[in-house]
Amino acid sequence: MDLKCIFGLVIIVSRISLSFTQNVNVVIQGSKSVAEIDDNFVCATLDWWPTEKCNYNQCPWGKAGLLNLDLKRKVLINAIKAFNSLRIKVGGSLQDQVVDGVGEVKNCPNFMKKEGSLFGFSQGCLPVERWDELNNFFNQTGWVTFGLNALLGRNESQSEKCLWVGDWNSQNARDFMKYTISRGYKVDSYEFGNQLSGARMGARVEAEQYGKDVIVLKNMVKELHPDPKTQPKVLGPSGFYDEKWFNSFLEVLGQEVVDGVTHHIYNLGPGDDLNLITKIQDPSCLNQVAQTYRGVFNIVNKFKPQSGAWVSESGGALQGGAKDVSPTFADGFWQTLIGGNYALLDTTTFIPNPDYYGALLWHRLMGSIVLAVTQESNPNLRVYAH
Repeated sequence: MDLKCIFGLVIIVSRISLSFTQNVNVVIQGSKSVAEIDDNFVCATLDWWPTEKCNYNQCPWGKAGLLNLDLKRKVLINAIKAFNSLRIKVGGSLQDQVVDGVGEVKNCPNFMKKEGSLFGFSQGCLPVERWDELNNFFNQTGWVTFGLNALLGRNESQSEKCLWVGDWNSQNARDFMKYTISRGYKVDSYEFGNQLSGARMGARVEAEQYGKDVIVLKNMVKELHPDPKTQPKVLGPSGFYDEKWFNSFLEVLGQEVVDGVTHHIYNLGPGDDLNLITKIQDPSCLNQVAQTYRGVFNIVNKFKPQSGAWVSESGGALQGGAKDVSPTFADGFWQTLIGGNYALLDTTTFIPNPDYYGALLWHRLMGSIVLAVTQESNPNLRVYAH
């Protein structure tokens, strides 16, 4: 335990620019546990973006999307195996434009650029054959959180731009789950929608409607997975924290519906910000996100969902990250396993980026029990003890 605490401190100190030497007194209460993390605390996303996705005059996704990634590359498999158990999230911005190629779905189109559509792309499809290939890959790598399309059945409001109205059509999700069960594939959790909460990116759904639809999802999961021991978790809302929206959403749900309240953190802003490196190195800037964590913590504590608050996206900089900052040792924020600039692995070579080593060292060296730790010597120093 002592080695884990010391190494945690070394990592944090190495990220702070100190112009002088200072003695720091750290107090670790070894008998006081303040939290506990599981073996899948470290998570990375496989995203839907096609090769044509571009931001800031660059196209950083290459063939790293869910539909075109080479899943047989040994360097990819070995990079994940090094974690022994790594949670993979299947999702992203185009999640709410994906239909699964099962049941009544006969035509399974690829994403195409389409002006005027959400994020500039048409509806896409996950072919059942690709889902089979992905599960062969997942069987070698770790746990899976699958993001469901929460806009199926809805239409954009005629009176309010970006607001989507109507009940969720759960049939495609039901057919997908039934196929997944029939093949013996293991999905640890289903996450409902992507960034459709109050602080929206491209579309939004009212909190009360969203809550009612998550109840439908929960009941469906319980029906198709009657054994509580193997029943996938239900996660949501998977968006930016908005106090009023989250409060209304959880009021509709009550206490026994969502197994994890998921929210997203992109506290550095857009990836083309010329001051991004300054933000990363400014503790006062990074501290601003504490208000979001406190808000989520208070709401989760109020409604007491079983698994608490989850951060299901934390890429630092929005829209794929920053080309010359996100994949460097200066950063420390990642979102994807591969693809974009905020990935653990290089999109072209599959060679680990600096964040890969930070994630792997944390996973291997930091235990599951989080200890109470304080220091009053330097307000810019963060200390963690496990």
